[in-house]
Amino acid sequence: MRLIWIGLASFFGGISRYLVEGWVSSATRGSFPWGTLAVNATGSFLLGFIFTVLTERFLPHPDFRVAVTIGFVGSYTTFSTFTFETFRLAEDGAVGLATFNIVGSIAVGVIAVWLGIVAGRAL
Repeated sequence: MRLIWIGLASFFGGISRYLVEGWVSSATRGSFPWGTLAVNATGSFLLGFIFTVLTERFLPHPDFRVAVTIGFVGSYTTFSTFTFETFRLAEDGAVGLATFNIVGSIAVGVIAVWLGIVAGRAL
């Protein structure tokens, strides 16, 4: 049953990723992959927040926690797209943007997960 819940949550995470990435990309239009950065930053925040809330504040059934964290957030965020877009930037000669994408994405992700944990503990 746990796999079914993970699969259902993944379905909604993937759709959410597609919609958010598309919205941000069309709003920012440019050579930098802002949509992927936005998805990974919000996903990092969500993971920090949700995991903290579901382990420190509330104790739901473990299947629910796994479905939301691994299923939804895992499907919502995208390491593979981040690495592919970074490679493409470098391949196209935009080494500065590729480096910024690596450093910026990691820094933003770590800060976002920290903020999510802080917000989850503030509840």
